[in-house]
Amino acid sequence: AGASGSVAATVGKLIAERATAASIRKVVFDRGGFLYHTKVKAPYVRLAGRKALAGGVVEKYDLRLAQPNREALPTGALHTLEHLLAGYLRDHLPGVIDLSPMGCRTGFYLVVEGPVGEEKVLEAFAQALKDVLAHEGEVPGASFRECGNYRDHDLPGAKAWAEKVLKAGLRVQATVPLEAR
Repeated sequence: AGASGSVAATVGKLIAERATAASIRKVVFDRGGFLYHTKVKAPYVRLAGRKALAGGVVEKYDLRLAQPNREALPTGALHTLEHLLAGYLRDHLPGVIDLSPMGCRTGFYLVVEGPVGEEKVLEAFAQALKDVLAHEGEVPGASFRECGNYRDHDLPGAKAWAEKVLKAGLRVQATVPLEAR
């Protein structure tokens, strides 16, 4: 472990001594905010991170549609939702910087100029999903010139997922941190 290992051991011992002196019997480390995926209930909105920058704050939200490790959106539906939500969220929420699909295909990360708050994001997300349900016609940006995988879209699938999420009911999910091993 080297020098960093001995420093960590010293810090750990100090934390243990102070916790014991304060009658604290259990300590949970959040491991940098990593989410405990088996203890959350989709669909939800969760504040995944906040960073203060010169002149403002940027917030990242977890917009989770599918239950982690139990289901995943098909790529065509996910891709179409990405195109539609990128526009519709901007109609309902000022300061949207980016919307990106999660690699696990269970939802999206939304990055906004903040502070916004989970409730406002939840309301905007619900409205944007209603807009997806009402969408008719072509998927915006789904052409050879505008999209890197323009053939992989599924509007009926995107609408089915929007309907599923709205029927289930969105909620705000607190981060359930991983416990120390």
